[in-house]
Amino acid sequence: MRMNVNVALQYLNAWLGGTGAAAIHNLMEDVATAEISRAQLWQWIRHCATLDTGGTVTADTYTGIRAEELTALGGPSADHYGAAANILDALILDEGFAEFLTLAAYERPGAKS
Repeated sequence: MRMNVNVALQYLNAWLGGTGAAAIHNLMEDVATAEISRAQLWQWIRHCATLDTGGTVTADTYTGIRAEELTALGGPSADHYGAAANILDALILDEGFAEFLTLAAYERPGAKS
């Protein structure tokens, strides 16, 4: 779960900065990886998946991990991480499953296509 949050934040940050592919954890990642990450996070919350620790994945679990990962990446004022976190939160916490993550990102002021 933590890796999905981290990768999604890093990719959205890069995408908002105008980069379509980004080096994340020594791999070249694109929007497909971010889509998989956010889809899994959304589904895990909706289906109450079980963590390795035995806990259940909830919206609170997600927001706690997202806050920790955002801090580790430099916080919301670093690069485009604040906007990336807002987009990811909207996608993960919304009851409906958004068709494509970059559609929400296009709506952000200053987003590059």
